[in-house]
Amino acid sequence: MPEQTADHGSIIDAIVSSSGRCTLPYQQAHRGDAFGTAFWFNDLLTEDDDGNATYRQYLLTAGALTRYDLAEIRLRPGLSETAMSAGALMMLRFQEGWIPLGDSGVSVLPTAVLHALARRKKWAWATDEITDGTAATTEDIARLGDGPIPAYVLGHDVGADRTQREQAVIVGNVVRGSDGQGFVWASLAPKGCAGAPVFVGLHLEENRFQLVCLGVLLPSEGPGHPVATFDRIRAAVRELPEQSAAGAGTAPAAKSRWWRGRR
Repeated sequence: MPEQTADHGSIIDAIVSSSGRCTLPYQQAHRGDAFGTAFWFNDLLTEDDDGNATYRQYLLTAGALTRYDLAEIRLRPGLSETAMSAGALMMLRFQEGWIPLGDSGVSVLPTAVLHALARRKKWAWATDEITDGTAATTEDIARLGDGPIPAYVLGHDVGADRTQREQAVIVGNVVRGSDGQGFVWASLAPKGCAGAPVFVGLHLEENRFQLVCLGVLLPSEGPGHPVATFDRIRAAVRELPEQSAAGAGTAPAAKSRWWRGRR
């Protein structure tokens, strides 16, 4: 991969402006010790010549952090166009809704349940999503070297009171795994950020870059955190049985925002 010419500030600005509303901090309810970050993903189904598209929508996270019954999803201003009735959503039978994506370490939740929960509370979600234009392709991943490669996690730390869950962009590096295929986050990651999206800035001509979501940060396995890459995630999502994907529904896709010049 050519040397990154964009500064950290420009890439962080691009992440926050395009994806700042895509993440949700969640945790095991009643003072449990499982904390994670999930994010919205739109899987593109069809697109015509006029740019009209349909997609299925999921929440993605690390599957290892979903194995309990009662979860609390923390909410924050900006995730709804109208006032929310509370600062958190409680989800019963949490683990039953998640679908593992093979051996990737990632699980997906069809978002129909989240939209239904919001409707019952008299509000509607206003989110950003990782789209087909932002999620890394096989070609994007092939352009990356062995590392270390500057990378960025958009996650939610665990505050001192265990409920604050502020969003932050964590700057670090990824390197290729020992198998030469996957990637490892080779820097520190705060507690609560497993399951979050990992971004890189692919160099373009002059001082421009393409913002790409490399994949999902998984819980630590020894030194570093494995990163489940979007080439595998996308393929696994599209192999889901029709009945498993039904809860994702379909809807017109918003135009993706993935080109960003240096400021």
